[in-house]
Amino acid sequence: MSFPLLTATVVLPAVGAIATAAVPAAQRTAAKWLALVVSLATLVLAALVVVRFEPGGSRYQLTESHAWIKDFGVRYELGVDGIAVALLALTALLIPFVILAGWHDADTLETGSRRWRPTQGFFALILAVEAMVMLSFEATDVFVFYIFFEAMLIPMYFLIGGFGDRAHEHGEKVASTQRSYAAVKFLLYNLVGGLIMLAAVIGLYVQAGTFSLPEIVQARANGSLHMATGTERWLFLGFFFAFAVKAPLWPVHTWLPNAMGEATAPVAVLITAVVDKVGTFAMLRFCLQLFPEASKWATPVILVLALISIVYGALLAVGQRDIKRLVAYASISHFGFIIMGIFAMTSQGQSGATLYMVNHGISTAALMLVAGFLISRRGSRLIADYGGVQKVAPVLAGTFLIGGLATLSLPGLAPFVSEFLVLVGTFARHPVIGIIATFGIVLAALYTLVLYQRTMTGPVKPEVAGMPDLRVREVLVVAPLIVLLIFLGVYPKPVADIVNPAVKQTMSDVHQTDPKPEVEAAK
Repeated sequence: MSFPLLTATVVLPAVGAIATAAVPAAQRTAAKWLALVVSLATLVLAALVVVRFEPGGSRYQLTESHAWIKDFGVRYELGVDGIAVALLALTALLIPFVILAGWHDADTLETGSRRWRPTQGFFALILAVEAMVMLSFEATDVFVFYIFFEAMLIPMYFLIGGFGDRAHEHGEKVASTQRSYAAVKFLLYNLVGGLIMLAAVIGLYVQAGTFSLPEIVQARANGSLHMATGTERWLFLGFFFAFAVKAPLWPVHTWLPNAMGEATAPVAVLITAVVDKVGTFAMLRFCLQLFPEASKWATPVILVLALISIVYGALLAVGQRDIKRLVAYASISHFGFIIMGIFAMTSQGQSGATLYMVNHGISTAALMLVAGFLISRRGSRLIADYGGVQKVAPVLAGTFLIGGLATLSLPGLAPFVSEFLVLVGTFARHPVIGIIATFGIVLAALYTLVLYQRTMTGPVKPEVAGMPDLRVREVLVVAPLIVLLIFLGVYPKPVADIVNPAVKQTMSDVHQTDPKPEVEAAK
């Protein structure tokens, strides 16, 4: 029996979470190092998945299948395609940086009580989220996917509410109230989406008699499974609503600015660069594959919602006073691009959307983590409290600029390739949507450059005059992300080669081909 590599990528961080939580209260430094080592070991396993994956091979590889709940047809069934492999690698890559960036985030909560160990709990929860996200990318049984799609809400709730940002202009009492509100709002929005999806999962089982994604797709392809048009559309809406909340898509996006604003910077990265990717990934894996006709039926409305997300998120980012909320609204705009690429129903759009998931994760992590280092020094999230930082902390300002330029998709940095492919793919089939969406690029340049100008340039404010530059640990967090942004910006081929075959198979599932360009015949 071959080594269950996919299971190992889940079990290792899960066991690591338990072990980290069990570290004695006085040994919080040991808990940090244990969590970091576990995350690095998980990264090695993810690298093995990438190495063993054959882009031109079968659709789902490294598969595992074991009976779980026989009476209900539930199987522990795992497998990865190119899209899942790319997102597994992204998740495993970002978690060590999240841990390093949050090295001291829970230390201020230490009370000396042996019963309350916030440092151990903080890092254990991060590893628990990693395990659940990894399994969500790997699960090919719909019921197994649903369980962990919902279960990851629990550790995220505690990370937001229990370990949130303490930098609040109105003091700790107000900050605590805001954290609790953000955590509850995050939980309620996603729970409602999950409950609606549960009804759709049950309906799918009634129709198909199985939860196995490959079996359902194969049965639909060979004609042995037929769903009535109305049934398929209702099931699609149940799945899509849950994924739209997780993504998030306008108008079910309002939990994200609260959650990212009140969470610590590393947890904010965990939310938008890791957890939210499960929503857009699931649209590709489940919505399009399980309900191809309903996906095409809903495409016009979804493209309009994505377009609203792009423009609305960018406009609100322009007007923000809070650095972290600005990044949150920018992420809503970026997720609009990702969803637009998915439902453009072109290979360029879907390839661009997948690349965007990876590149957005890296660029947002770079920008938000540097913003977190900045906020921890000044103790304020308000843009107006900064000025002239580049004169006293040039390395911090330089990395902040590169992260910001990646956010606005500057050519030569990774997100540019993704955004370009999404716009090309959308314009090929929906030119009006594609043209309007380019307005989001202009707004991205506006909010990014204004943010940099107001915080990093101009006279040095007295409150930042003694601000230290990035320390060694912080450079170790940011430098690899900057290198990746530049490398994937000039050479995206390694990721594109992995995801393109999976995109072609998804296009085949929805019976779509790329529109041929209209070229006037030469006279």
